[in-house]
Amino acid sequence: MTRDPEAPAFPHPHLLGIEGLYPWEISCLLDEAEQWVEAGRRARKHDGRLAGLTQINAFFENSTRTLLSFEIAGKRLGADVVNLAAGSSSLKKGETLLDTALTLNAMRPDVIVIRHESSGAVALIAEKVDCPVLNAGDGRHEHPTQALLDALTIRRRKGRIEGLRVAICGDILHSRVARSNFHLLTALGAEVRAVAPPTLMPAFVERLGATAYTDMAAGLEGADVVMMLRLQLERMEGAYVPSTREYFRAFGLTRERLRAAGPDVLVMHPGPMNRGVEIDSAVADDIQRSAITEQVEMGVAVRMACLDVLTRARRGEG
Repeated sequence: MTRDPEAPAFPHPHLLGIEGLYPWEISCLLDEAEQWVEAGRRARKHDGRLAGLTQINAFFENSTRTLLSFEIAGKRLGADVVNLAAGSSSLKKGETLLDTALTLNAMRPDVIVIRHESSGAVALIAEKVDCPVLNAGDGRHEHPTQALLDALTIRRRKGRIEGLRVAICGDILHSRVARSNFHLLTALGAEVRAVAPPTLMPAFVERLGATAYTDMAAGLEGADVVMMLRLQLERMEGAYVPSTREYFRAFGLTRERLRAAGPDVLVMHPGPMNRGVEIDSAVADDIQRSAITEQVEMGVAVRMACLDVLTRARRGEG
């Protein structure tokens, strides 16, 4: 399918995931984010185009960097930002997710950012509210803005995404970041590899366009980008790896192991990092190769772009 030049570049009322987006819709959000990268480096960062709008960050699952990033993004755009913390949520008192959605909607917010431990919960809330909803991560399903910020980081560092060999390594099974990146990177023409031990390699990987590798050296060979994922122990029921020490020995990213990748390989990690478990400190702190702190910066820019684009209709901008 080709883009209709008469249609909006991003016609969706919500951003619930990357799956189903066309390449030009993804590129639209990345292009919009570029202006906010430069704006974020100025001494005065306030823009004000969301002045008078209310943004609710409803995080029913603990978060630090994602919540902070969305809060900074909203405030730089001038929105009135309210954070709903999981610990104080009425869900802890027995309220259903549907009732929570209706309560939030009754407060007439202009945009809601939601993080939830259950896959599909964000989509359910989006059906019950009258404003745009941004998915900040739901269960094992998706984390769309993380994939967008990863793509923006790659594009700025490498100049392109199409044709690059991207190895996503680690706990693929439990990772919504991996799932969103599979959708995004394959849509933009990258060769995507999923690298993990068999116990952490889901059956659906190849259906998402990625090639599965259960050997770290083979998966890294000739890679342009290596994206490490943490072991999500909080989502594991049972023993998926013998120990973190054994896991690092077989799948941890070290300088020696990185030699199998391309000479100008880019190292990434969505955070938080477990140093000495999935990545060695010498690799994480490598100024030339590591883009981990740059990913954090790109996160604010991407989230500003998404907030701006999704609220344009409410602001009377087509």
